[in-house]
Amino acid sequence: MDESAIKRLTDKVERLLAHCSKLESDNAELRALQNDWQSERSKLLQKNDLARNKIEAMIGRLKSLEQS
Repeated sequence: MDESAIKRLTDKVERLLAHCSKLESDNAELRALQNDWQSERSKLLQKNDLARNKIEAMIGRLKSLEQS
């Protein structure tokens, strides 16, 4: 291989390494965001269940008042 071919190959490898590093960084950021979204979703589901339970309890109390 002549020197210019080695230089082109070296440049390509360096660009690939830089691109790989960027992808790894982006992937780590996306995983962190995914964890945040999953945590928020879990909290919202808990709040939803709590609200549902309170509403069901109120409905039960209203029904018992109707029967009295």
